[in-house]
Amino acid sequence: MKALVVDDDRVLADVLAFTLRREGFQVIQAYDGEAALRCWSQEQPDLIVLDVNLPKLDGFAVCRRIRSQADTPIVLLTVRDEEDDIIHGLELGADDYITKPFSPRQLVARVQAVLRRAGKKLAPIIRQAGELTLDPSRREMHLRGGETISLTPLECQLLDYLMLNSGHVLTSEAILNHVWGPQGGDRDMLRQLVHRLRSKLAQARAEGAGDPPYIETVPGLGYGLTVPPAAA
Repeated sequence: MKALVVDDDRVLADVLAFTLRREGFQVIQAYDGEAALRCWSQEQPDLIVLDVNLPKLDGFAVCRRIRSQADTPIVLLTVRDEEDDIIHGLELGADDYITKPFSPRQLVARVQAVLRRAGKKLAPIIRQAGELTLDPSRREMHLRGGETISLTPLECQLLDYLMLNSGHVLTSEAILNHVWGPQGGDRDMLRQLVHRLRSKLAQARAEGAGDPPYIETVPGLGYGLTVPPAAA
């Protein structure tokens, strides 16, 4: 399924794109209203996440243009929270309206609700990194030739984030924020979680098989998932 993310704040646009890719979307990005209309016309996305305050053409105008030609689900984003603005956006045909700041979890929940109302459904997500497979919906991981291992919700969150960024080091702060939220865990809790997940990765390894993916500790920075090269 394809999503168009439109926001002139490129850092936020990248966060939104990452959040939606994690849910299985193919993501296209645009940074102003005119580019948004071009991308919509060329790509025909299944969903549009659209900021209101855009250069060249604001989000309300973009929403009006698209809605006059198609029923593509649209979620508006804005820092405005006045009732008149919200009503205006919905009257133009937006399917939902989220006021900044908001959490990635809230965005995903709203997007899923909008898609359900539109009669669309995301395919189940299966992560793959080398010979490691993760099914987040079932919280199960599997190494080729080995047994299927059940994960706790936090273990699954951590492994999913590491697999999405396989080959890259993630800071401890980024992981804590992703797994527990901004007011959640601490570094000791993260170390314990990494230890448990490492043990389960070792448990999932089949006897006689090659090295499984492993979680590397980078002192003073964080952690990363390293995927060994496939055996010749």
